[in-house]
Amino acid sequence: MIRPILRYGDTVLHEKARPVDAITLDIERLIDDMVETMYAAPGVGLAAPQVGAPLRLFVVDISVGRDAAGLIVMVNPEVVERDGVQLEEEGCLSVPGFNATVVRPSRVVMKGLDRYGAEHQYDASGLLARAFQHEMDHLDGTLFVDRLRGIKRDLIVRKIRKLTRAGKW
Repeated sequence: MIRPILRYGDTVLHEKARPVDAITLDIERLIDDMVETMYAAPGVGLAAPQVGAPLRLFVVDISVGRDAAGLIVMVNPEVVERDGVQLEEEGCLSVPGFNATVVRPSRVVMKGLDRYGAEHQYDASGLLARAFQHEMDHLDGTLFVDRLRGIKRDLIVRKIRKLTRAGKW
């Protein structure tokens, strides 16, 4: 089932998500819904808070469904290591229509559980590292807009407020 994606300003997006206690049928359904929602959007990643579930869970597929082996499910993910620097443009399904250049580490080592409860570790660089860190931010109540400074951030926030007042957000 495709779920509605919450937008910047919704309370759930700005709060820290809680750990998943157990991988139950409800969690499996949530994962399936998140994958379907991410591909329908289309996006390369989706965190549970973006669909209104304040849980530490995200899905990522930088192939956007073109490679069946590309789908990664991370339950209770943790960052093990980060290094390097990359400056790339980012967008977000919860901030549609806006993009900005965000500074992030170019490499990240992540560990977490898959949908079956097995632990996995990924050593990611480039776009996959960026996607992992972007989704981890969602689990901590941070959106890419929150990482911006100065006029670029102010411009986006002002436009979102204007759209909200006009009933278009």
